[in-house]
Amino acid sequence: MGRRAMSVLAACRQSSRCWQSCLSRPGPARQHGNILRVPEAPAARRLSSMAATIRFSPSTRSLFDEPLGIAVQGLGPRQQVTLRASLRDEAGELFEAHARYQAADDGELDLARCPALPGGSFSGLEPTGLLWALQPRKAFWRLVKKDVTTPFRLQLDVLDGHGDGPGRLLAQAQHERAFLRDGVRRVPVREGRIRATLFLPPGNGPFPGVIDVHGAGGGLLEYRACLLANYGFAVLALAYYSYEDLPKDMKEVNLEYFEEAVNFMLQHNQVKGPGIGLLGFSKGGDICVSMASFLKGITATAVVNGSVANVGAVLRYKDITIPPLGSNRKRIRVNKSGIGDIIDALNNPLEGPDRQSFIPLEKAECRFLFIVGQDDHNWKSEFFAVEGSKRLQAHGKEKPELICYPGAGHYIQPPFFPMCSASMHPLVGMPVMWGGEPKAHCEAQVDAWQQIEAFFHRHLKGEPSRTANRL
Repeated sequence: MGRRAMSVLAACRQSSRCWQSCLSRPGPARQHGNILRVPEAPAARRLSSMAATIRFSPSTRSLFDEPLGIAVQGLGPRQQVTLRASLRDEAGELFEAHARYQAADDGELDLARCPALPGGSFSGLEPTGLLWALQPRKAFWRLVKKDVTTPFRLQLDVLDGHGDGPGRLLAQAQHERAFLRDGVRRVPVREGRIRATLFLPPGNGPFPGVIDVHGAGGGLLEYRACLLANYGFAVLALAYYSYEDLPKDMKEVNLEYFEEAVNFMLQHNQVKGPGIGLLGFSKGGDICVSMASFLKGITATAVVNGSVANVGAVLRYKDITIPPLGSNRKRIRVNKSGIGDIIDALNNPLEGPDRQSFIPLEKAECRFLFIVGQDDHNWKSEFFAVEGSKRLQAHGKEKPELICYPGAGHYIQPPFFPMCSASMHPLVGMPVMWGGEPKAHCEAQVDAWQQIEAFFHRHLKGEPSRTANRL
């Protein structure tokens, strides 16, 4: 596990003895962060001898994939308060989480030391709980960042008491959660058929290159690519349909388009050769497996909850055609809320004519990393990863890295994106469940992000592994 992941998860796993420490720990006053002070109530209603203040660490701005320290000072001894976090996305939709706490004897509340009490969005010692527990008010809505040049603004309110209704506002502050580190360059790419954005790290290159391919939602999503570029990679966020003059629908996938993108990266003077990496999620995962199987210049391929069979559309490359894996809508189970469970909808790529959809990944000349959420309800990601591993080894290829996360669903995103349990599926045409348990899913996102970064460092930079592989 990477150092940043270890620090976050270690904090999340401190023992319950920290609760007693929180209640009895003395401590000096500390420097305040980005604070909006709320004046005290009249003396008759006063619960503390000073105005409450909120301290963030970092104080005013942090990267979205980094943990955020939160503390409240100036509360009364053992005062009961509710902390409420909120964030609006670019569509104006509200995401919220809240947790109940009791301050220490000195009136300080440090989320890294004090556990949340039952009755909120989470309980227990969860220093970053107010980040990962955020949930949308609007049903079937998912947090997505479209303009990575602007931050999300997280607002934190400190409310008096643990009542069902909102208590008196004691303190309020905002913190910026940014996507671009200072000095990262965002370069729109419109060369030939390529519709993409290239992110280049600060400093003089060349840098190890990665192409980032998202799932079946279409459009151009840049947030994962720019977050990865913050750590020293030249990353190309690549659109492949439903964007500008690209095809409006995903009726077929032509690998020659993706070959243009690979050649663009290999020929770029800021991209370090001799090969590049691929990062694919969901449908983007099987596209990346196909790219690695048929195209030259691929050194490392990381697949997040992807497939090793071609799914959703015919795949073509020169004179090669791979049909999509068959499916049966009758196998979709719909619950009382109208949400579909599609995990059994796809056919088995090991049986009958559906074997033609299995991508010949044994042709690849690269290393593979498969990231799997074991509660993925989009499709059987673990089955696909295991079968891909078997096929590689049967053809004398090196065993891929396979990391499975119990309790993680389909949408394994960069750290601290709230878990999306259900949303509209663009190909199925109805809301579907994605699976996952919020805390386990959050921990998987933190660790998986570090595993992906370390994988590309090893195979594109030649640096030793900083993570331990787990089967």
